[in-house]
Amino acid sequence: MNYQTTVSVDETTKKSEKKKEQKHFDYKPTAAFIGASWSALLIGMTSYCIGLWNADMLLNEKGYYFTVLLFGLFSVISVQKAVRDKMEDIPVTEIYYSISWFTTIASIVLLVIGLWNANLLLSEKGFYGMSFLLSLFSAIAVQKNTRDVRYVENIGRKDK
Repeated sequence: MNYQTTVSVDETTKKSEKKKEQKHFDYKPTAAFIGASWSALLIGMTSYCIGLWNADMLLNEKGYYFTVLLFGLFSVISVQKAVRDKMEDIPVTEIYYSISWFTTIASIVLLVIGLWNANLLLSEKGFYGMSFLLSLFSAIAVQKNTRDVRYVENIGRKDK
């Protein structure tokens, strides 16, 4: 029986070179997924805003909930960008990465605290929570799709 107990230098070098090579992602998101992502974002944001418009609450309360929505949308897009940049070895400072996550969590916590203390029916609270989360998730998907399409187009330009 001939068992190899050591690894040759050539095999080790080949393995480390393979790790250094970056796989090129060359698949665009489908038009259906892009459309579904944009639709979900528009439906979530529009539903949330229509709910605020029709709500029987003071204008400052409506402003609070609207600001939380905008804050949350910006935060999740920032997190998605930072995560993707790190994945593609684009430098991202740890402070920016941490702040992005903190603001995302803070926006969700602010909505929960606002809804917990709001004088609304439980069904209304659920409506705001679900439309808020739908908006956040779809904003991440839209940002990802936009970046994927741009990335694939840039690869196509480099190949020509």
